[in-house]
Amino acid sequence: MSRPLLEYRLLKGMGGYEPIFHYPDIELGQILARRECEFFVKEGVTYRQTSSAKEGNLFLIYVDKYEEEPATDPLFPPQGLLLEIRELNPRKNHPIVKQETYDDHLDILSVIGSVYTYIDGREYERDSAEIDEDRSVYILYVKATGDTLKEETQ
Repeated sequence: MSRPLLEYRLLKGMGGYEPIFHYPDIELGQILARRECEFFVKEGVTYRQTSSAKEGNLFLIYVDKYEEEPATDPLFPPQGLLLEIRELNPRKNHPIVKQETYDDHLDILSVIGSVYTYIDGREYERDSAEIDEDRSVYILYVKATGDTLKEETQ
């Protein structure tokens, strides 16, 4: 079986599209984690995923432009795969609740693909996820539910 490929396509009017980013050498786990992200940031542009498809070994992610701002290069690119879990709160600039580093994209997928996650015993509900290539980070946006993790007793 040949190695999977990934292509981002920008939707144009009347159902057309334009290929904008192509990843010829990418692991399946990374493709799956990227497909779970509603947002994709590259070169200062935030794209919103509209759909995805698979044609043979080519995975497609269709996007439209969501917003633009100047690109920011990370001062110190993270070692490993960085996941920021942020509170969905634009007035507070989406504060970081937790940062974790992983070795594998499937580990990232297991967190961003869950509806609920627990941090320090508090329950958070997933709103959306993003891959920010400019900063080399995955971001999971969450809202606190007010519930706490109940410890199991035996």
